[in-house]
Amino acid sequence: QVQLVESGGGLVQPGGSLRLSCAASGSIFRINSMDWYRQAPGKQRELVARIYSGGSTTYEDSVKGRFAISRDNAKNTVNLQMNSLKPEDTAVYYCHADITTVARVTLSNWGQGTQVTVSS
Repeated sequence: QVQLVESGGGLVQPGGSLRLSCAASGSIFRINSMDWYRQAPGKQRELVARIYSGGSTTYEDSVKGRFAISRDNAKNTVNLQMNSLKPEDTAVYYCHADITTVARVTLSNWGQGTQVTVSS
C-alpha cells in the first residue's frame, strides 16, 4: 500500500556532512508526522528528529544544532541534513511516517534503513 524508500547513507569522516532522503509512495491520502530514527549496534532504536505536517520539529538532544529535518509535502519526501558528524552518530538510520491511506486507514510505515558510518 505505502512504501518508504531511503537514500543518502555512506561513509564520512568526523566533522563531515551527509544528507539522507526518504520518499513515500503508494495509496497516500495524508502524511502526518515524518521521522528519522537510528539504531547503533547493541543499542535500542532512538528517535533522532521529527517533523509534523505543519512544519514544527523536534530533535534528540545530541543532534540539536547539527542536524536539520525538512519535508516537501508536495513530493511526499523528508530529508535529514547531518552536519558536524561524530563517530557516535554511526548507526542505521530509518525513515518513519504515520500515513493515512486513501482508504482512511492510518498506518505506521518504516523504510528499509540506510547505513551511516562516521570514521577516519
